[in-house]
Amino acid sequence: MKKILVVGGGITGLSTMYYLQKLKKEKNLNLELVLIEENNYLGGKIHTVEKDDFLMETGADSIVARNKNVLPFIKELNLEEELVYNATGTSYIHTQNSLLEIPKDSIFGIPMTIEALFTSQLISQKGKLVALKDLLRGSIPFTKESSIGEFLEYYLGKEIVEKQIAPVLAGVYSGNIYSLTMASTLPYLIEYKEKYGSIIRGLSHHKEKFQSAADKKFISFKNGLTTLINRLEEVLTDVTILKGVSITSIKKVAEKYSIQLSNEEKENVDTIILTTPHHVAQQLLKNNELDENFNQLRNSSNITMYLSYEIPDEKLPKDGTGFIVAGDSDLICNACTWTSRKWKHTSRDGRLLLRLFYKKTNPHYERLNSLSEQELLEVAKIDIEKGLGITSEPTSYEITKWNNLMPVYSLNHQKAIEAITEKMKKEYPNIYLAGSSYYGVGIAACIANGESTAKSVLNITE
Repeated sequence: MKKILVVGGGITGLSTMYYLQKLKKEKNLNLELVLIEENNYLGGKIHTVEKDDFLMETGADSIVARNKNVLPFIKELNLEEELVYNATGTSYIHTQNSLLEIPKDSIFGIPMTIEALFTSQLISQKGKLVALKDLLRGSIPFTKESSIGEFLEYYLGKEIVEKQIAPVLAGVYSGNIYSLTMASTLPYLIEYKEKYGSIIRGLSHHKEKFQSAADKKFISFKNGLTTLINRLEEVLTDVTILKGVSITSIKKVAEKYSIQLSNEEKENVDTIILTTPHHVAQQLLKNNELDENFNQLRNSSNITMYLSYEIPDEKLPKDGTGFIVAGDSDLICNACTWTSRKWKHTSRDGRLLLRLFYKKTNPHYERLNSLSEQELLEVAKIDIEKGLGITSEPTSYEITKWNNLMPVYSLNHQKAIEAITEKMKKEYPNIYLAGSSYYGVGIAACIANGESTAKSVLNITE
């Protein structure tokens, strides 16, 4: 019997194990499946907290619905009746001490029409005219491994990138856009530029697709994202799940691997799938040949804070779902989601729930990370007063810190992954790396990676 060990009980580990179990049953494979998780609970960065009739997500707050694997996965798990979709509304940028609307006909702040460009309140007339060079510049001195920031500035100009696009893109992808590749962000923009001669013109030709995708494009569940984790644990009936256990060493013994566990037990396994953060995998493998490439991978950090209020949600001063903070703002936070507006299920009785984000790229981050919860709460209250004019005391709050656990795909990311993969085939046959450290951030990407990893391990092709 072949024994497969999945290390890590986050969404990648659980979805990998789900597909391994599914393929085992479909193909009548002689497999023993074991999953270990160092925490006493499953889910990793997916964890829903219920407090004072509010639902608060300590990590991701939703799943991108349009990814082709997501809804079939939800259907297989019989969770369709639990689904909820995001409410749509205006998004803002806090700049020059006020909230200015991100043009509706834009994607990540990039205008999809000339009208959207010229109606923007975020950039000057000169900046708008400079952006028109996108219609004239025909050469493509960029590849999908080029910087998305450099690409956009070359064609649209510095002002619109700094004031309208960068705040949105940096908020979504958790990094400096000049250090992020086209491949890891918006690779289709190169194709649009080549085909239509203009980024704006290309987006305009696909405007209907983007607008339909923007309408209710995110999903969650009535009782929060932990619903997905709980259901996966329920259906993994042919899997041994060990919680509160970690690996302390991996040794190759003949054609197998000997695994030393923190509970002083040992496991001899044929295949290992490491879904842990990359630095954990690096520590377990302890290989100088791999260190050079592992060291090129990057993580970031953030602090998220929920604050709830005895204020009806409809009393928010603006009609929208949140704002992103520009570089010229006097707010400390990077963004604020009006959670009870965007996700009605998170507030049982319609009271206001806000979520603030403080990212490692924030110049105040190191100071913020050293503050106590009460001190962080005071910072958040000032941001909310300046940004939304709310002076009421919050009735409850929830603070989460993710220190060096948020993957960021730098310009060297893809080459580093390719090098690690090739070396591991030789040094560690039948040990696989999976998860957001390598193959895509976001829950949908992790589910897809789980499925592809299961098929690779079992040598199953479409």
